[in-house]
Amino acid sequence: MFPKYDVIVVGAGHAGCEAAAAAANMGSKVLLITMNMQMIAQMSCNPAMGGIAKGQIVREIDALGGYSGVVSDKSMIQFRMLNKSKGPGMWSPRTQNDRMLFASTWRDMLEATLNVDFWQDMVKSLIVSRGTVEGVVTGMGQHIYGKTVVLTNGTFLNGVIHIGEKQFGGGRMGEKGATGLTEQLVELGFESARLKTGTPPRVDGRSLDYSKMEIQNGDEEIVGFSYLPIDRIKPSQQRHCWVTYTNEEVHGILKTGFEKSPMYQGRIKGSGPRYCPSIEDKISRFAERERHQLFVEPEGWNTVEIYVNGFSTSLPEDVQYKAITMVPGFENCKFFRPGYAIEYDYFPPTQLKFTLETKLIRNLFFAGQINGTTGYEEAACQGLMAGINAHQNALDAEPVVLQRSDAYIGVLIDDLINKGTDEPYRMFTSRAEFRTLLRQDNADLRLTELGYKLGLAKEDRVALVREKKEKIEKIKALLAEFPIEPAQVNDFLEANESTPLIERARAMKLLLRPGIGLKELMTAIPSLEEAINENDQLVLEQVEIQVKYDVYIEKEKELVKKMATLENLTIPESFNYDKLTALSMEARQKLTKIKPGTLGQASRISGVNPSDVQILMVYMGR
Repeated sequence: MFPKYDVIVVGAGHAGCEAAAAAANMGSKVLLITMNMQMIAQMSCNPAMGGIAKGQIVREIDALGGYSGVVSDKSMIQFRMLNKSKGPGMWSPRTQNDRMLFASTWRDMLEATLNVDFWQDMVKSLIVSRGTVEGVVTGMGQHIYGKTVVLTNGTFLNGVIHIGEKQFGGGRMGEKGATGLTEQLVELGFESARLKTGTPPRVDGRSLDYSKMEIQNGDEEIVGFSYLPIDRIKPSQQRHCWVTYTNEEVHGILKTGFEKSPMYQGRIKGSGPRYCPSIEDKISRFAERERHQLFVEPEGWNTVEIYVNGFSTSLPEDVQYKAITMVPGFENCKFFRPGYAIEYDYFPPTQLKFTLETKLIRNLFFAGQINGTTGYEEAACQGLMAGINAHQNALDAEPVVLQRSDAYIGVLIDDLINKGTDEPYRMFTSRAEFRTLLRQDNADLRLTELGYKLGLAKEDRVALVREKKEKIEKIKALLAEFPIEPAQVNDFLEANESTPLIERARAMKLLLRPGIGLKELMTAIPSLEEAINENDQLVLEQVEIQVKYDVYIEKEKELVKKMATLENLTIPESFNYDKLTALSMEARQKLTKIKPGTLGQASRISGVNPSDVQILMVYMGR
């Protein structure tokens, strides 16, 4: 009934969809198995993509040839570029999306992808022989064979949903959990643990009074995620979001439910996301705050359903309802469903290689929340890399690993494998030491050539990038030579509180001044605009960033070169750390467990100190 596949992907969430698409587009024969074909690519929590650091990840996925950026752009109902008041290394795109359109667009794109087959069933176990995975066994008893298997089970592994004192099995509200896999993996020698996450109530937008809330508009310029020329909505078409706040009365009502809270009563054992706490967490941990911000987000173009971002909770539903009706604008609110928490199994990611292949079982890959991450974006990028490397394994080709200096994706995977996580991992710009290099605006310049080389990014993508590079270099060369006389520009400079020229200067020098932008300079000097002759705003923005931040970019590049010295010093996999008694006991234990491939990786393992690295260098004759 089934052929032997190159790649079998288990789970069709954000990680599974990207894994299936990547492997198939690279040439593998792929089977995507999901428990419910109607729930492919669901936005299980908030209907949004991107945000701080997460937006950079989506752009990187797109630059490599993944689908998340395209799907997000096609289903957006609002766009915002966050952190624009800060430097470009902090700018982060975010879309509000139509939940149903997002999922249907993903399915359409997958069905249009050659080499992807689908099967609806639960995978209850793996077929493993001599330390290598050979396929899967489904709930209906089918044995399906494949060269590689990618597990992207999300929150479904032994998932338990909590609402107050009620608890029941499930991977998502209204969907059953997945059983059997955790137990088998533990028997095979894997370490597993529990995490939890939560979601807020969904409410009827017709029952809200928006006049009592602050309106939150989208940007006047829509950039989007994808570098492809996609038809996006116009700024005037965007849906509004709103902001409102809790108050002390809301907090008082919520506190009455603490005695029935599954978290406070110890029924939930797993750690929750520190950076996206429940509303009960917030009022407990930040007792001094009189109010907390809530974002009122529409779920799509043609629905009245509203997502109450910031009100994640697992308190009893009557307490949830009574408290939320005390929020301004929610006095007459009607629930579609209450908030809930979900507890699920994950496998600490120190058990993985940098390819996301497991160390214990060959050709078995983990991606997404099974590795302890939180968020669609973190899951999607892991799925992409697992799909790439599953394809490479199936063909006995070289593995593909992104370094910390290559991409936020590289930072995320490096963090997971070197440090592990005992709480849901979320990406932040602060986690990236090279964030001036890893900007959202240059992901295509960084990664598309690699995607093209792998057969993932197509010809149209790489052609756009090459054309963009040529334009950028041409404009930079012109700016370095273009002369500007004081009479041409002094009125503009004085209007921008910048010192007037007393002699001729090059355009490049003026652009280096704070507060002087390229587009404004071109408008002030028509001959410069005529000479540049470029209407692509993203090209002009890229030129300005590269010119203004050149010194900082070069400093980071030098730091990358220095770090590369350690990355190039390899450590044999069979290295015996126990014989180095000069190493601290913690370092020996961590190094033995993780088995770093290079001194650079060893230096980033939690518990390994600089002195331990020096000892390793000396011992290895470096």
